[in-house]
Amino acid sequence: MLDYELKEIEINDYEKLKEYFMLRRPETADSNILDLYIWKDCYPTRYFTNDVGLMWIAKSEDNSYYSTVPCCKDEDLKKCFADTEQYFNEVLKKKLTMYLVDKEALEILDLSEDEYVIVPDRTYFDYVYDAQKLRTFSGKKYHKKKNHLNAFKKEYEGRYEFKILTSEHEKEILEFLEKWKETKEHAQEHEFIDWEARGIKYILDHEDVLEYKIGAAYIDGKLEAFTIGNYYKEEDMVYIPIEKANPNIRGLYQYICSEFLVEVFPEAAKENREDDMGLEGLRKSKQSYNPIYMVEKYTVIQK
Repeated sequence: MLDYELKEIEINDYEKLKEYFMLRRPETADSNILDLYIWKDCYPTRYFTNDVGLMWIAKSEDNSYYSTVPCCKDEDLKKCFADTEQYFNEVLKKKLTMYLVDKEALEILDLSEDEYVIVPDRTYFDYVYDAQKLRTFSGKKYHKKKNHLNAFKKEYEGRYEFKILTSEHEKEILEFLEKWKETKEHAQEHEFIDWEARGIKYILDHEDVLEYKIGAAYIDGKLEAFTIGNYYKEEDMVYIPIEKANPNIRGLYQYICSEFLVEVFPEAAKENREDDMGLEGLRKSKQSYNPIYMVEKYTVIQK
């Protein structure tokens, strides 16, 4: 008999949850435990466990339920998928919907098309880059990026500085984010940024537990850009859940992207800069950094 008691995501359970996250590493942003804590209030998610893994149950704004890929070893994925489906069918009395299913998981599950609808969701494909290319912007493909970076360094020579930030800079970071929000036109984006700010505050308040780094760019002593990232040696990958910069300063995005890797993660081979949320401008920007591959994700719906 499964224990269907749903548990909330708590900071005191970080080490336990981390163990589950390390059972399988599909190179998705969703397999980054830091993302879980940043967005835990925005996307109300609970979990239950069996003897081999952890299963997710989440509720959307329209009161519909969904899940994401269980945290378990490859060989236990079928069992954990079945237990998730059983929860939906027997407890929620609903058909299973599972989002953000990576391609490798689909191959392991080998689901019947007679029983499930399986569709790719381009909105949530992650962009993975050659970290060394982002450190140097060398080569023809990065010519424009290099020009922007050089223009920044020339114009602000002697005036800019890279710093590592901590919870001591919380007020400064949140004030910058509030000002950055003003550059966005749509109310929906403003709401998203507010949730993002709440998540950033949460991880800053628990920096003694969570593992991440914050790099920032200052110009004339003023915070003008920051980025948050963490590293998994298993994939030799840096994950970047958040990056913000003053859009009116040419080359600043290129600078914070490059310098963060140079100063904080100098040996990392790859960088996952997450998805583009289906936003045309963000997609164009992420493509312009020349990803070496995309991490595909799918939606699985029980018929």
